[in-house]
Amino acid sequence: MDHDDYDSLKIILWLILFLVFGIIIISCKTLPDEYVMTVNGPETPGKLGITLEHEHILVDFIGADSSGYSRWNRDSVIDKIFPLILKAKEKGVNTFIDCTPAFLGRDPWLLKELSRKTGMIFITNTGYYGSGKNKYIPDSFYEEDSEALAAGWIYEFQNGIETSGVKPGFIKISVENDSVISPDHRKIVIAAGLTHLKTGMVIASHTGPDHLAFKQIDILKDMKINPSSFIWVHANQGTLEGNLKAAREGAWISLDNVRFAPSTDKNSQNNIDWYVNRISELKKNGLLEKVLLSHDSGWYDPEKPGGGNINGYTDIFDYLIPELKKNGFTNDEIDLIMVKNPAQAFKIRNIKNIL
Repeated sequence: MDHDDYDSLKIILWLILFLVFGIIIISCKTLPDEYVMTVNGPETPGKLGITLEHEHILVDFIGADSSGYSRWNRDSVIDKIFPLILKAKEKGVNTFIDCTPAFLGRDPWLLKELSRKTGMIFITNTGYYGSGKNKYIPDSFYEEDSEALAAGWIYEFQNGIETSGVKPGFIKISVENDSVISPDHRKIVIAAGLTHLKTGMVIASHTGPDHLAFKQIDILKDMKINPSSFIWVHANQGTLEGNLKAAREGAWISLDNVRFAPSTDKNSQNNIDWYVNRISELKKNGLLEKVLLSHDSGWYDPEKPGGGNINGYTDIFDYLIPELKKNGFTNDEIDLIMVKNPAQAFKIRNIKNIL
């Protein structure tokens, strides 16, 4: 090969390399600095609109050793739930955050289909649910440390849940309602922290009482994680003083069991007045920007005929918001709770991963 042929070969090889590199760049999608992860991929936080931040489509209580997609028919679930979601959409709801964890009925294919049929944004999760004496945690949990758990959750964020292609938008965990956090559940909290540090996803923890919230916040602080990355789920089960303290530290206060029941229904709880009072106190203390609000409704149960009785997703709009307005809340303040706060809480920040 003479010198001219050698130069020509080098040029061809360089052209091939540039072509391959260009194809790789075009085929990859670089995430923006701030986004939310929906079942259809990354979305601008401002697109969420009115958001229900803690709801459920389906929950399967049989336990991690027996739960699986074969236990429900997706078409039947959609037939039962779809009209209720449409009623929420008629109230202006645009985003539905499904908090059903893995091994408790999480179904990314179901959520993706509901998103397609309704035109709404749906967000799902990764993580483990420790409440219920670890009934909803797989046996493999006991053989893994926090790093191994986190690796599995990070894998879902990077590659999708199973073969669905759907990626989680937040970390859903829970701890048992005991006097202390058990070693098992401490392992879950640490795994959630490690996952957050790698992915930027917020940690939503089914918690309840004050002491459990602050124990988790302390664990995360020890990991150099700001409390603003923690959602105290069921903070309505905590004290006002606890809610105020956590909010001042930066944690999100999720008040997520709104229910209205007619006075003739003795088996249901009407807690609208309680929610008005609690939200008013948070407002009075200048902490409205840390409040999240939802129903914790839905709960199609595959064990029950027809999925059982399903709570709807409109009590906030039909009953709570009108009462808040009677108590001096402005449209801007309602918008802060239902639109701006969820977008801020579930926003994934400063992650440069390429999907």
